[in-house]
Amino acid sequence: MTEVLRIENLKQHFVSGKGIFKKGYTVKAVDGVSFSVARGETLGLVGESGCGKSTLGRTILKLYEPTEGKIFFEGQDITDLSTKAMRPLRKDMQIVFQDPMESLNQRHTIGMILEEPFIIHKIGTPQERQTWVKELLVKVGLPETAVNRYPHEFSGGQRQRIGIARAIALKPKLLICDESVSALDVSVQAQILNLLLQLQKEMNLAIIFISHDLSVVKHISDNVVVMYFGKVVEMGPAKEIYANPQAEYTKKLLSAIPITHPKDRKRKRRAEKSSHVA
Repeated sequence: MTEVLRIENLKQHFVSGKGIFKKGYTVKAVDGVSFSVARGETLGLVGESGCGKSTLGRTILKLYEPTEGKIFFEGQDITDLSTKAMRPLRKDMQIVFQDPMESLNQRHTIGMILEEPFIIHKIGTPQERQTWVKELLVKVGLPETAVNRYPHEFSGGQRQRIGIARAIALKPKLLICDESVSALDVSVQAQILNLLLQLQKEMNLAIIFISHDLSVVKHISDNVVVMYFGKVVEMGPAKEIYANPQAEYTKKLLSAIPITHPKDRKRKRRAEKSSHVA
């Protein structure tokens, strides 16, 4: 598979508590992370809140300038590119945020929101853009009539579909989903995850799926990176990590996943008893 993104020893440090009489201290939000993602692949980035995973996602997109390390996008070193030099690449690297109510302009209609990426990048005529907007709505499972409505008129799941539609409007190669289903009901989560998998298949997208919920990550990921206090403690194919985790932190995260099926609960209890005996 073709590599879309590679990061090498990426670091994002922030100085906090600095003042006139204070030296301040360094917060190592991301501290030496390396991995790669290929076309059509989903990499799950997991860890508890505050471990640095969202900061890592924003640093990859250069919404934060990295403190150290390298970012390669389709083989090009973009680490030190200026804001102007990055602009043409923005259409190929998109993000879906956790809360669409905050990321969608509440004063704009859905049509205006979805047309904006085309306007910014000067793509198409007004008539073409209107056609593309309606096609995007259908692609994410919403009616064409949504163009004249506002974000507050939709449910949380529908708003997230709008956020996804905006993110895929310019046919990106890399999509970063930052806790993009964590605020949704379980049934709606499944619908959004299936939509992402469908779009990935259609568009051959590389996806970085950021979440603290390992049960969700298991459903969507090919490979998993587990983060703890800015560092990677384990990475590998999702099936291997879920079947045989090596790091103690990963084991603790997996043990915290709720088990709903009675047979699975019995298996877990038997496994825990046998480990205590050993």
